[in-house]
Amino acid sequence: MGTLLAPRPAAAMHLAEGVLPLGWCAAWNALALPFVAIALHLLRRRTQQDAFYKPFVGLIAAAVFAISCMPVPVPTAGTCSHPCGTGLAAVLIGPWMTVLVTVVALLIQALFLAHGGLTTLGADVASMGIAGAFTGYFVFHLARRCGANLWVAGFLAGVTSDWATYATTALALALGLSGEGSVTAMFTGVALAFVPTQLPLGLLEGVMTAGALAFLRTRRPDILDRLQVVRLAPGAS
Repeated sequence: MGTLLAPRPAAAMHLAEGVLPLGWCAAWNALALPFVAIALHLLRRRTQQDAFYKPFVGLIAAAVFAISCMPVPVPTAGTCSHPCGTGLAAVLIGPWMTVLVTVVALLIQALFLAHGGLTTLGADVASMGIAGAFTGYFVFHLARRCGANLWVAGFLAGVTSDWATYATTALALALGLSGEGSVTAMFTGVALAFVPTQLPLGLLEGVMTAGALAFLRTRRPDILDRLQVVRLAPGAS
């Protein structure tokens, strides 16, 4: 309870309890809630059309949970760097379902692993599940429309999703912790603190996303076709 009443910077996985003032926690939760509500509605509708879909979303949730449980401490930023997996998730199941996947992964981590907090759940969902997912999704499809192959589009989706996540995290910290100081200066300082770890991690996540998509394209193209990521030619299997 003390951490809730006396916010302070802390080096913790995601944004932990006490990192953000309660007012900002409420604001980020309010921002995330409509996205979660829309995503639940879309999941129910899609599940009625395809029984395969909900178990696959659950599989992606497990993958995001595992991928995002690899912290690299950044004490000067009051949090940790880590890969996210939401770029890959957004390409496969779309950004809205990735919001739900992120909620599940972050909630389990907060409750059972002390990674992240319950009051800061909205801020963590906004960074990973909203900013990261929608950025990765749109970059992937933009790259494909511009003629990029699956590997290049997947790499760009993974990189930009990861970096968008941490830009949003830096914004959340700057807004919540700047006080009467400059939000811009605080944002710049936090963002720069992430660079030594998140620059290589983002590139690594790009390779991971591209590799996973390439693997599916080779071994299970039917899954990519069913998810409307890569359409098979008529008669192909």
